[in-house]
Amino acid sequence: MATLADLSLDQLSIDTLRLLAVDEVEKAKSGHPGAPLGCAPIAYLLFHKIMKHNPAHFKWPDRDRFVLSNGHASALLYATLHLSGYKVTLDDLKSFRQWHSKTPGHPESGETEGVEVTTGPLGQGFGMAVGMAIAEKHLAAVYNKPGHEIVDHHTYVLCGDGDLMEGISHEAASLAGTLGLGKLIVLYDDNLISLDGPTEWSYTEDVLKRFEAYHWHTQRVGDGNDLNAIEAAIEAAKAETGKPSLIAVRTVIGFGSPKAGTNKVHGEALGAADAAATKKYFGFPEDQSFYVPEDALKNWRQAVDRGQQAENEWKKRFDAYAAQNPELAAQFQRAVKNQRKAGWEKSLPSFPAGKPVATRNAGQTVMNAIADVVPELFGGAADLTASTKTIFKNSPHFAADPAGRNVFFGVREFGMCAAVNGMAAHEGLVPYGSTFFTFSDYCKPAIRLAALSRAHSIFVFTHDSIGLGEDGPTHQPIEQLMMLRTVPDLTDYRPADANETAACWRLALERNGAAFFALSRQDLPIIDPATHDVYGGVSKGAYILEDAENPQVILIGTGSEVWPCVEAKKLLEVEGIQTRVVSMPSWEIYDEQSSVYKQSVLPDGVPKLAVEAGSPLGWWKYVGKDGGVIGLDRYGASAPGPTVLEKLGFTAQNVASRAKDLLHK
Repeated sequence: MATLADLSLDQLSIDTLRLLAVDEVEKAKSGHPGAPLGCAPIAYLLFHKIMKHNPAHFKWPDRDRFVLSNGHASALLYATLHLSGYKVTLDDLKSFRQWHSKTPGHPESGETEGVEVTTGPLGQGFGMAVGMAIAEKHLAAVYNKPGHEIVDHHTYVLCGDGDLMEGISHEAASLAGTLGLGKLIVLYDDNLISLDGPTEWSYTEDVLKRFEAYHWHTQRVGDGNDLNAIEAAIEAAKAETGKPSLIAVRTVIGFGSPKAGTNKVHGEALGAADAAATKKYFGFPEDQSFYVPEDALKNWRQAVDRGQQAENEWKKRFDAYAAQNPELAAQFQRAVKNQRKAGWEKSLPSFPAGKPVATRNAGQTVMNAIADVVPELFGGAADLTASTKTIFKNSPHFAADPAGRNVFFGVREFGMCAAVNGMAAHEGLVPYGSTFFTFSDYCKPAIRLAALSRAHSIFVFTHDSIGLGEDGPTHQPIEQLMMLRTVPDLTDYRPADANETAACWRLALERNGAAFFALSRQDLPIIDPATHDVYGGVSKGAYILEDAENPQVILIGTGSEVWPCVEAKKLLEVEGIQTRVVSMPSWEIYDEQSSVYKQSVLPDGVPKLAVEAGSPLGWWKYVGKDGGVIGLDRYGASAPGPTVLEKLGFTAQNVASRAKDLLHK
């Protein structure tokens, strides 16, 4: 049994990290001590020796990124951040998993300085890291000039068996290999144990061969405690610039504890006796918690001076770059702060009243109109750019030219959306991903993490209702719109026409948070911009589109269903029924408005009928107990879109009839 005096400085520092993580979990009486005990040497090497990072200024642009994809090992990350000199104190470690602490059960970006992305749902950190590496490669291609490299960093990932079992890892790894993301380095904690037991019960593939097939560079390190071997593997991975790298490191879960090598150490505190035994194994005082030897702390804190020196050197390079490339330098600084160019909104198109336009087509017009003034807008679709209309016409695709702004994600909806979140977290881009709305089901976990992280991720969904027609119920969304509206901090945009679409894009770029669009396949009439302040209305979430002097009934529509409401108003007023039509493109934004404004649009005491080709759940908070909803409690059908809409009740005649029913209650 070693004593502290016997330990090398490296080993002392690693073991300090291990036992801080053990104490975090032990004090909280919950958590995951196994991975920290096994992976501490990897974390030490990365943060102490290999990574370019500055604990005193976490967000400097050219830092290396670290993603803890197996987010349940958060105690390891928090202890690493504390020891390295980030703004994570010993008291923060002692409040692990407690109310309002900086050290939640799984890493959350924005809660803890040094945490790049929110992880925990396995595989998503891996996917986000792919997005970060895409962002780095694109920004390097756009901004770097001969003799002036201001974007040159790596993305490091620590992941476990669970990450690589999840389907998203297959999607993301395949994409990363295809795109040749040479600055992405994944260290795989290959410990042969999952929560249920040995991985051989459920996971027997040859992981390295799988990644070789994805065009990755692969290596194996046989001993997770061999610092020299791990470091040599990382350096070899850095030398391979044409492929992403996977390093499988054979570790022992719970190393040094009585439960080492078993699933019993995965997801619960060791207990007082086993925690003491583990400290004894490493030669640390058994009766002390959160013990940090002075020599270990001094060694770890070298990261502060090294990090400041690295950032200072980068600043000198950036100043020289800015002297030669002032416009690009200003654009770069603005982009990493997630700020738009002054006056960019003047490039937004206005659509004259006349020929109907599908909102998906309007979206393409908007994107291309603002392409030059919002160069940070970047993304693509899941093999559907021709259908979702989300492509920059004057830009190459990223795989052929990294400076290109069009990413062909392939049929990988979940991987695409996770990558979008990674790009947003990286900073310097406003990323988007696109697919058919019904396939948002494949994307939901990533959309939720975008909202939770308050990432500026934009998800563009088209073919938003039964109006898409012949493809039938498998492709016709019913519950998706309402499902996504329930996600906190996610802004919904379902515009009624081309001008509302332009206004929604403006808001999506101004609000700097997660958002989704639901756009139509079918053509829709145009709101006349000469008579309506469309942006002003959309910026309130809902507004009066058509009014009457003393409305007796209010029709509320979203998207394509605004138009049968407009036609129903004409039918009702022929019968002397004064009718107001409200367009509500965004519930989220409307709910943010004052009660005074809400009363001006949807006053109490006036019957209200909501019309939307989707689930009616949730509409009752706007229409009240005396109101009504024309929605869908069934799936659609395969037929021409106008036929499906007619058969399922989305006609002006049915809207007018239902409105009269409300008046005669």
